[in-house]
Amino acid sequence: MSGAVLVAVAAAIGNLLQGWDNATIAASVLYIKREFNLESEPAMEGLIVAMSLIGATVVTFCSGAVADWLGRRPTLIVSSVLYFLSGLVMLWSPNVYILLLARLLDGFGIGLAVTLVPLYISETAPPEIRGSLNTLPQFLGSGGMFLSYCMVFGMSLTESASWRLMLGILSFPSLVYFVLTVFFLPESPRWLVSKGRMLEAKQVLQRLRGREDVAGEMALLVEGLGVGGETYFEEYIIGPADDSADDHDLSAEKDEIRLYGPEQGQSWVAKPVTRQSTLGLVSRHASMVNQSGLVDPLVSLFGSIHEKLPDTGSKGSMLFPHFGSMFSVGGNQPRHEEWDEESVAREGEGYASDAAGGDSDDNLHSPLISRQTTSIEKNVGPPPQGSLAGMRNGSLIGGEGASSTDIGGGWQLAWKWSEREGQDGHKEGGFKRIYLHQEGVPASRHGSIVSIPGGDVPNDGEFIQAAALVSKSALYSRELMNQHPVGPAMVNPAATSAKGPSWSDLFEPGVKHALAVGVGMQILQQFSGISGVLYYTPQILEQAGVGILLSNLGISSASSSLLISAVTTLLMLPSIAIAMRLMDIAGRRSLLLGTIPVLIVSLVILVLGSLVNMGSVVNASVSTVSVVLYFCFFVMGFGPIPNILCAEIFPTRVRGLCIAICALTFWIGDIIVTYSLPVMLKSVGLAGVFGMYAVVSVIAFIFIFLKVPETKGMPLEVITEFFSVGAKQASAAKNN
Repeated sequence: MSGAVLVAVAAAIGNLLQGWDNATIAASVLYIKREFNLESEPAMEGLIVAMSLIGATVVTFCSGAVADWLGRRPTLIVSSVLYFLSGLVMLWSPNVYILLLARLLDGFGIGLAVTLVPLYISETAPPEIRGSLNTLPQFLGSGGMFLSYCMVFGMSLTESASWRLMLGILSFPSLVYFVLTVFFLPESPRWLVSKGRMLEAKQVLQRLRGREDVAGEMALLVEGLGVGGETYFEEYIIGPADDSADDHDLSAEKDEIRLYGPEQGQSWVAKPVTRQSTLGLVSRHASMVNQSGLVDPLVSLFGSIHEKLPDTGSKGSMLFPHFGSMFSVGGNQPRHEEWDEESVAREGEGYASDAAGGDSDDNLHSPLISRQTTSIEKNVGPPPQGSLAGMRNGSLIGGEGASSTDIGGGWQLAWKWSEREGQDGHKEGGFKRIYLHQEGVPASRHGSIVSIPGGDVPNDGEFIQAAALVSKSALYSRELMNQHPVGPAMVNPAATSAKGPSWSDLFEPGVKHALAVGVGMQILQQFSGISGVLYYTPQILEQAGVGILLSNLGISSASSSLLISAVTTLLMLPSIAIAMRLMDIAGRRSLLLGTIPVLIVSLVILVLGSLVNMGSVVNASVSTVSVVLYFCFFVMGFGPIPNILCAEIFPTRVRGLCIAICALTFWIGDIIVTYSLPVMLKSVGLAGVFGMYAVVSVIAFIFIFLKVPETKGMPLEVITEFFSVGAKQASAAKNN
């Protein structure tokens, strides 16, 4: 996973530049207003600081559409160029108007980076460490602030500190970021698949995952292109397909279903345990619908899965812990991994492969994973028993490392054949996509009976019980079936990518539900008090006597405020490091529910400290401890997690658009809070402001408890399917 880690670190430098800029403008404005005589023009002084905020808000309007059109990597390159140009212009700035233009360009770069870096990291990171890697933007952002405060503090000690140099130095780290985005960062594999560029996507995945076999994840990325659609739960007992099995074997049952993996030679048989609705199935495991009706069914739906996840994460298969990989191919069967380098012929038609045409992979007509059959007969029927074209038996035993069907987080990807009567009386068939996750314990076979014993199961058991999330396959559509394509792992990427994102997709139940969670989180984060505490921190530390101590050391008041800010920022870094460690262990929801109460207590203590006179020393000490606790616990939870969740819960085709909406909410909320704070301080006082923040934090805790699910360790495509199922079932529950 080192490839994904290095890519995430390189991408997160965009947030380091944002933190760097925030600190330098806060320091340099002290010198700017002297040179341009702005002491009597507070509006212009405020505009210099806020211009980057305005630029970030403006560019966010189009950032999602641009990222979906040009790609994630080109947009990050544009961000680095804007950072670089703004630094040069700020270094030159002959007057305040040129400075305002430079700050606007800087805001454009900030807006693109803050919006797209979490998106990019989510689309490139493995599910097992996605949360940790997506905490890097918060860590590097705070690190950038600390380094910048240290730099400007040192410059402030000189006799003639230059604000132009303070701001212009931004060009040097921006140049490093530009080089990394151009020569090191790959394009997001999910974006490449959405545009039909399969060969490039496979090569990027191989680099990110550090292995050649990425067949299962490639199939997963294509399955994630859909938005909406009918999705439901089933429950199976799954065992190996064995054509030589006796009549008492599971595969001989009348209601057995054959499951297929993405490679030749992979098939299993499954016996449905129950055909309950989603509500019925999940209620057995985690009471999906709370008796009070307050908890969102989606929260319990996700929770029911995490109850089954092992604590160690998913390293290889979790469905068959005793056998290495559930869907590994046994025997001496060859593995077919060169799906995109072979030419495949349909009946009467020839199609070029990825490798055959250079840049022609924008219009691929080749099997997504491996050739499993040469054609399906015109009277479309189920594949031959045990294979799609002589497909041999899969095996539970053998194979180490990640299987081609392992898609991360203990989930496996497979397909099943489904038939129904058509209008003309003929049978119509098609493949259903299935996400499988182990339920309970491995099953064992006793003669003709498949049972799930309550006691210990021998390690040589051959069956497992699995929950199945079933939906229409994006890989094998009805239109493609009529063209007699190659196996179930088949897609026409050009037709899929031509559709692109649509505003109508935002009204799909799952997408609407996810938008409500994402936008709600961004609003509550901004109004929970971080801007007010940041604003008030220097004053609190000054009351604590820090300023007097520094002045006795011969440090000026301006330098003292910079050093205090540097120390405050430094305190954040260990807390973010702890959050990075816990993000994929405790989970996003648990971190939020564990840290927000500390924020509430800290704000209440600040309110009491401003109302109750306990002596200047005691008041200052208590307020200082409260501020430090607030900062540390904010950056562990409410700081990074809203952006992490927003980058995880939307389908691939509308992810850029939806994240732009959430980011726009963030910037608008930031503007409102920043500019309303001085007015609120005058009208309701410090106690009233922190009291309001405490109330919002309580509302945020309730909102997260009721509405925000746990997404740790789950593939992005599975998360979006859960939102789709949960939203529809919640709607059905309300109607009933």
